[in-house]
Amino acid sequence: MSQRTAVPATSGEAKAVPDDYALARVPQKARYGWFQVAVQRFGQMSALSQFMLGATMGFGMTFWHAFWAITLGAVILEFVTILVGVIGVREGLNTSVLARWTGFGTGGSALLGLAIGISLIGWFGIQSGVSATGLAVLLPIMPAWGWSLVFGLVVTAIVLRGFHSMQWVANITVPLFLILVGWAFIVEMQNHSIADLMRSVPAGPQLGFVAGTTIVAGGFIVGAVITPDMTRYNRSVADVVKQTVLGVTLGEYVIGLAGVLLAHALKSADITHIFTSTVGWVGVLIILLGTFKINDWNLYSSGLGVVNFINTVFGRKVNRAVVTLIIGVVGSVLAAGGILDRFIGFLSILGVAFPPVAGIMIAEYFVVKKWRPALQAEATELPATAPVWVPATIVIWVAAALIGYFVPVGIPSINSVVAAFLLYVIAGRLGLVRGVGTHKTESLPTGGQ
Repeated sequence: MSQRTAVPATSGEAKAVPDDYALARVPQKARYGWFQVAVQRFGQMSALSQFMLGATMGFGMTFWHAFWAITLGAVILEFVTILVGVIGVREGLNTSVLARWTGFGTGGSALLGLAIGISLIGWFGIQSGVSATGLAVLLPIMPAWGWSLVFGLVVTAIVLRGFHSMQWVANITVPLFLILVGWAFIVEMQNHSIADLMRSVPAGPQLGFVAGTTIVAGGFIVGAVITPDMTRYNRSVADVVKQTVLGVTLGEYVIGLAGVLLAHALKSADITHIFTSTVGWVGVLIILLGTFKINDWNLYSSGLGVVNFINTVFGRKVNRAVVTLIIGVVGSVLAAGGILDRFIGFLSILGVAFPPVAGIMIAEYFVVKKWRPALQAEATELPATAPVWVPATIVIWVAAALIGYFVPVGIPSINSVVAAFLLYVIAGRLGLVRGVGTHKTESLPTGGQ
């Protein structure tokens, strides 16, 4: 199996690579300027989910309570995302491969890759179904299940070509999404006083400040964990900081607060109702664009996770594009059959497993540094070996997830991250962070396989 070397375009952009360095470091010549990657990050943060988040908060909170909850949640997200993103840009590796040398070993990274794969392909299918419902309203020439197939397969076709193709799509969909959202917002605000809306009482059941902050911080924590999938294409740490601050801040404030005000204006948390009531069929188009840009990343990171799982468990190198095609088709078919809707509860529970991953990776890379020298010793290839298991990490991972799930005080996802960080640092200081077994890495030189 071969992986074509990315050749810089005249503008400095890297051309598409079919396997997108799924098991290798991304070389500097294949990386992008910070603003280009920031467009993708903002595409994630300005997705439909952020509008739903804002509308939910606006339905249960006053504007200023929602504003401060978004502020605290955004600061927490930026801090975690930047730290995890810095690891990605320095090492040029995606999350599940990087996990081999950031506390998890090959066994733990395989579990993480599988969890990422299952979780994100599940959400990919569910969100394809959401978009299909909108398409069936806009163009009733096909039932929702038919549009679900079409939408899922279109996204799959784009993700097949990798990061370069997704960048091209982001350059179109993100500005268009913002234009349409701005239009919808202006149209509705013509009928209301923004000052009055900022003072108005929410229409729904009261939502507490901690609950609101939890929604903000928890809503993107999985995105924070898989940040290296994106930041490995950045060129410097400064680029990661700039794109994260811009993407998270604008995504949370521009889209989130617009959702808050629209929920106050229309006395509803139903996004479909909000947009269709405001700008009619254009509202459906907004929903489609908002779902599209997050769904390509769901599929992309899912594919990377599965590739790593197969490589570590079965010792086989499979092409990312082939894996993407298979899981994209499967996810689209399951979405068309409405099967994935039954697993939303399971996917939500699975989401509890992700926050501790960020805490463990940050603690290992920046504080304990058990395997960081091995990563830094190899500038272009993967380290020659990796531990098979790190028992302390598995215990900490489970313990931190349970803390986040059961402790009723504070913000669950952040409780998990902090608990995992502290427990791992303590374990490292006590000499408990040790690898069991040695896995020989068939190192993949940068630029090819």
